[in-house]
Amino acid sequence: MKIKINKERVKLYLRLAGISVFFSALIDHETVLKSTVNYIWILAYLLVLHFILFEYTLPFIRFNWKRLLIAPFLIFAHLMFYAFGTFAWRYIGIRLHIYFPLEEYKNILEGVGDQFGNTLGSILFFGFFLHINDHQKLRRTAQQLRIEKQEAELNYLKSQTNPHFLFNTLNNIYSLARDKSDLAPESILKLSKMLRYMLYETSGAFVAIEQELKIIGDYIDLEKLRYDDSLLVNFNYDVEDMKQALPPLLLIPLVENAFKHGVSETRSQPFVDIHLSVKQRQLAFFVKNSTEMSSEEGPVKENIGLSNLRRQLELLYTDYSLSVEQKENVFSATLKINLSSHV
Repeated sequence: MKIKINKERVKLYLRLAGISVFFSALIDHETVLKSTVNYIWILAYLLVLHFILFEYTLPFIRFNWKRLLIAPFLIFAHLMFYAFGTFAWRYIGIRLHIYFPLEEYKNILEGVGDQFGNTLGSILFFGFFLHINDHQKLRRTAQQLRIEKQEAELNYLKSQTNPHFLFNTLNNIYSLARDKSDLAPESILKLSKMLRYMLYETSGAFVAIEQELKIIGDYIDLEKLRYDDSLLVNFNYDVEDMKQALPPLLLIPLVENAFKHGVSETRSQPFVDIHLSVKQRQLAFFVKNSTEMSSEEGPVKENIGLSNLRRQLELLYTDYSLSVEQKENVFSATLKINLSSHV
């Protein structure tokens, strides 16, 4: 069976080896050159053992009770290689005149014990930093998965918003066409402009606020074609920088809600008041509209557009508020966002 070696892991071991050599040189400052050469020679052998231990042996026996039965034998084999193998590697270095015998041992067991004691520190050093590295990698992976999940959900919410928005707009055009209104061609032209915007301008994460204001204005004009002069629409804004970034079609659900669930159900004196303010990265969007529902009919039930918008805000910003209020024949929605709190 062909064993695949992870090159990135090898580079990590080499970086840890370099750090280990540096600290070793600081400790043995009296014979720094010779002791460093000795340590590098021993470390060359230990790196192979560490790599096998942490990359193959421990993962092999982890979380598998059948393999745990042979774990003592594998660990014992590693200990022998760490103890006697390190001493033998030292002896080879001496014979090759690569290793400086700074210490003399009375017998082999004394030398094996001394070398094994030194290797334990190396095992702990590599084990600790490998654990830290793997933990951080898992955290980064988990964070990336969380981001990808949120992006997928956000795209799904946006994909819901666009058809919902278009469905309502097509209903308006259908009403004009059914009544054989001369305004039907103009409404289709406005819809085509809105479609062009949704297809080519909203694919990115942000658009300029001036573009969002333009699509809101086009949508209001399209809605006004259905009503006579009895409908009063007040749309104004105070934006200090029209080039500020805003997620596309974020504000349109509140405007759409005002017409579909408010004005269209109002039998007398229908109105819509819309005001947008953006100053010092603080956005405030107010929408108030007439409605036939009275405040005594219970708490406000959010439709799919409002609940969809609320979830998008949760995914996009950490500092925001969205409140709706039903009073006597008046429905109002207030959205406030700290644009600097975008995640």
